[in-house]
Amino acid sequence: MDAKSKGPKDIEEIISKAIKKVGGKKENELCKYLPMKTGGYMHHFTLRKMKLKQPQELASFVERFVLNADRPSAVAPKQRAARGSRKRRDHLNFTRTQLERMLNIARLAGDKEIITILSPKKSLASCKRELIQAVRQNKIDQDLWINYTEAVQAHQMAASMENSSAFAATPA
Repeated sequence: MDAKSKGPKDIEEIISKAIKKVGGKKENELCKYLPMKTGGYMHHFTLRKMKLKQPQELASFVERFVLNADRPSAVAPKQRAARGSRKRRDHLNFTRTQLERMLNIARLAGDKEIITILSPKKSLASCKRELIQAVRQNKIDQDLWINYTEAVQAHQMAASMENSSAFAATPA
């Protein structure tokens, strides 16, 4: 039987023979013996996808690397970057006391941009509370108003994201 005329039953038979030959119990265990062009072995999702969409190609692959091989050998996994290497190195982490000290330095220097960057973001409720308190005391605080408008915008954005995700989740 050639690889061109293989049907779904034939591919199942080939896969079960290959699983027995490698001494496995599940279909996924066969993946480690099927090399990929990009390096490493075949992913189990790829195996299932090929089984449905490209059964002839998968059959020839399995026959070539498992059934026709004297002793099938496991393929080394694809080299990947270590988990720690994905972290951003330019991101600085400060303790709360360090941030407060930098914020005080920025206040002494009068640098409003740095003050807004280093200031913790306040919730909409706390911004409202502080703004109402400032109005009652007849105080004008531009930074407080800016914080309030940013909190309102963030709240509206979160609400619109919730609505759009809820709308997308409802079946048509």
